[in-house]
Amino acid sequence: MTIGILIIAHAPLASALRACVLHVFPEVEQNLVALDVRANEPPSDTLEIARMMVEQLQAPSVLVLTDVFGATPCNVAQQLVDGVHSKLVAGVNLPMLLRTINYRHESLDLLVARALAGGAQCIMQVAVSAPLNQTKKPHDPNHHDHSQ
Repeated sequence: MTIGILIIAHAPLASALRACVLHVFPEVEQNLVALDVRANEPPSDTLEIARMMVEQLQAPSVLVLTDVFGATPCNVAQQLVDGVHSKLVAGVNLPMLLRTINYRHESLDLLVARALAGGAQCIMQVAVSAPLNQTKKPHDPNHHDHSQ
């Protein structure tokens, strides 16, 4: 059983995320669709398109991923999912999406848990250090940063 995945996000994020995934996993093209929500598009039109895309997936279950909780794409997605055969996760990012693709054969509930873990675990501060062949510049006491 393969779960279908629908990304609903502000344009052009949904299509961009799908393109990134297909670069790595071209074989999932039929299981992954994207809906870019354009500015000033009526939510009712977006919902109708989203319903057609779910039908297009022809999957027993669908995971809907959206970008920002409370924004139009998420609000539309909330009207789309039923909580049983389809689930919704807000805050989509590329690591989350790649994780869901890797585990798309698991149950919908387990896939939601994997998506949440993948999205959160891949957010981190990365230490920046000088390349090994360069030395750090000395601090100039006369240089003032104007950040607050």
